[in-house]
Amino acid sequence: MKIGIKLTNILFILFGAAIFSFGLVHFNMENNLAEGGFTGITLLLYFLFRLDPSITNLVLNIPLFFIGWKYLGRTTFIYTIIGTVSVSIFLWIFQRFSPFHIPLHEDLLLAALFSGVFIGVGLGIIFRYGGTTGGVDIIARLVNKYIGWSMGRTMFLFDACVITASLIFYLSYREAMYTLVLVFVGARVIDFMQEGAYSARGATIISEKSNEIAKLIMQDMDRGVTILKGMGSFTGQERNVLYCVVGRNEIVKLKSLINSVDPHAFVTVTDVHDVLGEGFTLDENKKPIER
Repeated sequence: MKIGIKLTNILFILFGAAIFSFGLVHFNMENNLAEGGFTGITLLLYFLFRLDPSITNLVLNIPLFFIGWKYLGRTTFIYTIIGTVSVSIFLWIFQRFSPFHIPLHEDLLLAALFSGVFIGVGLGIIFRYGGTTGGVDIIARLVNKYIGWSMGRTMFLFDACVITASLIFYLSYREAMYTLVLVFVGARVIDFMQEGAYSARGATIISEKSNEIAKLIMQDMDRGVTILKGMGSFTGQERNVLYCVVGRNEIVKLKSLINSVDPHAFVTVTDVHDVLGEGFTLDENKKPIER
């Protein structure tokens, strides 16, 4: 099963790489802040030896391409090369031709927040459209395959080592603490970008009048309902369990509708991110894949 390379994905990966590189140059490099992963290593080499990050980023990643290409899959591998090379290109451009100069040495909290947002948005876009920036992502996949560690554990340990090394060699304690702030903000923004800006609500409904409730939801709210089979652990009685997803602004109406049919219904409501499918999105990515 093969998935073709999409021009839209490439354009968004380039856009994400530009945002990521802008944040790195104008907030990390201009304000002496570190980062985790291979990006942190390029900054460490820059602050210690003034090595150009646009070059060290490629030098560090090229060997990993040869090691890990067969574990990424053809499409992800191509997107990863595009993401990594474009980051280096934009780093080179922003260091030399950017009209902006944003020194925030007197307000490192603001610098850390902006850095986290730009890096998080940039990486979030790259990840969302199937790419990576190489580095730790490839190492984490290899460690997961041969040692069994989760990718999150490997990436956390790698980031911790890089930030610790940065603290030892060039960061002050103040800069190190703000680096932790930007890493945290960046991680949260990446999660937000991955989950999607749109947030719906998922409702699980247990009621003796489930059929009536399902019928009203479909008629009055024009939302689909899935009927699951459940059994009470105490009574051993089988009954239907309803599950439906509604817009955030429709949850009050849904609760009112359920209450009008069965005030004693058991209802749980959870956040649902990145809803795809009829009634919410018409996702262009859901075209027949090449076989």
